[in-house]
Amino acid sequence: MGRVHKALREELRPERPAIQSPRVFHLPELPSAPCFPRDAQRHDAELLECACPAILREYQGVAGGTSRGWTPGPCQRFYLYRRGVCQLQHCRACPRTYRTLATLRTFVSANRFGNACFSVLQPGTVLPRRYGPTNIRLRCHLGLMVPPGCELVVGGEPQCWSEGHCLLLDDSFLHTTAHNGPPEDGPFVLFIVDLWHPNVAGAERQALDYIFAPGP
Repeated sequence: MGRVHKALREELRPERPAIQSPRVFHLPELPSAPCFPRDAQRHDAELLECACPAILREYQGVAGGTSRGWTPGPCQRFYLYRRGVCQLQHCRACPRTYRTLATLRTFVSANRFGNACFSVLQPGTVLPRRYGPTNIRLRCHLGLMVPPGCELVVGGEPQCWSEGHCLLLDDSFLHTTAHNGPPEDGPFVLFIVDLWHPNVAGAERQALDYIFAPGP
């Protein structure tokens, strides 16, 4: 809990290395790296990977059907949880994916830093360099459809996705994403889930859920 108090005191002194700069909240003294090994959240990574075929089928259902709720823009998203709020209609459209989320031990589901969504990038799209809001989470990318030419750079380090496997990154590091393939390659599709950083203690998680409780 002392780290949470320290973080709140230090919010008025946000000087941090430019390679990592959480936009909203920085919890000090957390081990940091642009990407973490899969074993950092092995249980949840294995559950997501085992459910990947069902998650992909449900993505295809909401992408090819009449489902509304996709966000506009260069990176289209279909949220099951958005900023800690369950999107009930979307979860009903993806029941197996929703049940998988319910089995995860470290899903950030009760504060504003927690999301779970399908993310789609069309060929020729480059997302600008950006920082995520906090270092208390690891963003888990489950590859659903990964054409050649898709690139991720986190903290200056290039990373690779593979279909059916999870990649864990700390998106408070400067990062960018690109789909450099031709139109015939089709979209690049991930299922994204925010998981707790493994070094955030249980009492700290409870405090952060209270401090950053979802808005009305």
